[in-house]
Amino acid sequence: MAVKIRLARRGRKKLAMYDIVIADARAPRDGKFIEKIGTYNPNTNPASINLNEESALKWVLNGAQPTDTTRAILSYKGILLKKHLQVGVNKGAISQEVADAKFNDWKVSKDLKISGKTDGLDASKAAEKAARLAREIEINAARAAAIAKKNAVVEEVAAEEAEAPATEEAAE
Repeated sequence: MAVKIRLARRGRKKLAMYDIVIADARAPRDGKFIEKIGTYNPNTNPASINLNEESALKWVLNGAQPTDTTRAILSYKGILLKKHLQVGVNKGAISQEVADAKFNDWKVSKDLKISGKTDGLDASKAAEKAARLAREIEINAARAAAIAKKNAVVEEVAAEEAEAPATEEAAE
């Protein structure tokens, strides 16, 4: 039985979310699966990935073949690196402590990169909001000036009309 690590679609139209599942290769995409090991939501920025890393590593070490997208997800989360290091430990090339240290260093750098991206997105969102607010304030000031100018013209016309009947009455 060929076992695959793949995505099973769920969610509504045009807002898909995916479950990361272990399934027989012959089973349909959204059909029967062996185990659900996580979720993937591509609608957020950066994409939200919740993954049971121990279970995913166990299945990868046992020979489950990930599809292209799940391979990218597993690589992003460090499962494939952990597998690579574990194979090195099993062959005696490195010790478990060295493998764990390498993986932890990689994980820290990856977390810093992800937090940097989210901070950058938050900063750009705040800058965009401030720019929109400034444009709105300019537009409101221009509207207020136009209304004040219009009201001044109306008041002048009203004052002239008020003076005109008074001068006509005085002439009579």
